[in-house]
Formats: sequence, C-alpha cells, structure tokens
Amino acid sequence: MDGYNIIFAWEDLRQLAEENIDGARGRLMDMLCNYQGLKGCYLILVFDAYRVQRHKTEILDYHNIHVVYTREAETADQFIEKFAYKKGKTDHVTVATSDYMEQIITRGQGCYLLSARELKEEMERVEAAAREDYGKRQQAEKNYLTDMLSEEGRSRMEEIKEKE
Repeated sequence: MDGYNIIFAWEDLRQLAEENIDGARGRLMDMLCNYQGLKGCYLILVFDAYRVQRHKTEILDYHNIHVVYTREAETADQFIEKFAYKKGKTDHVTVATSDYMEQIITRGQGCYLLSARELKEEMERVEAAAREDYGKRQQAEKNYLTDMLSEEGRSRMEEIKEKE
C-alpha cells in the first residue's frame, strides 16, 4: 500500500496529517494492523523517503505488518512497481493506491487493485463482520455467576434469593 497516497485520500487522515504527519502515519499503521489481524493477509505499507538525503531503504516490522521507507530517490510507486513485477505473476498481490498510473502498471503485472476508497470500504466491511461475529459468539457463550459456583455456593444463593 502506498502510505501517503492513502493518508491524503482519506479525509480523517488528511486532516490529521495537516496537523501532524507522524500522527497520521501512526494512525494508518494501527488501522492496518487491525485489518491485517482480521484478514490474515501479508501486508506491506510503503512510505516515500526519496527526498531524505542518503536514506537507505528501511523495512521495519510494526506489530503484524511490514513498513517500508524507500531509499533516497525512490518513490513508493517505484518500490511497489518492483514488488509487483517480482511477485505479481506468482502470488496473489493486491495493491492499494489511488494513483492512476500506478494502477495501470500494477494491473499489467497481474496484481489486483484497490483504490483508497475501496480499501476503506473493505476495512469497514471486515471490521463490521468481525464485530457481528463477536456479538453472536458472546450471545451463544453467556456466562452466569451461578455457573461458576460450587453446589454449596449455588444452594446458598438460592437460600438468599428465597428470603427476599
């Protein structure tokens, strides 16, 4: 995923970025960690560092996702294109970006595509399904205090209840 492309495509992150770009990056990374945990995919988030002099490519693990900061003179698009070229023909690769040229190039490499808007919708859909599933499990697995009591404790509770 092209990190800055996503940040500036989503209104809430764009507003946060205007105040604090580090905060917007961190928020996006946290959101994608949740998504990855629910989806179970291998997720790489790429940020441009091409204007940082003498910067070498950094690949960091952030919880359950991989975060890449590109080397000097390399854009996130270039990094994603190289990755798509290497992996697109053999693996199921989905690229999330709203950059039109990037979409054309990655589709040509056999990759699937999500726009920033589609990614947000997908993340919301996955989170809603997880919440619904969790709610159903909670209903099916209700626990009552009396279930945890010994027979003697249950009897005592019944006595107290009858006195009321």
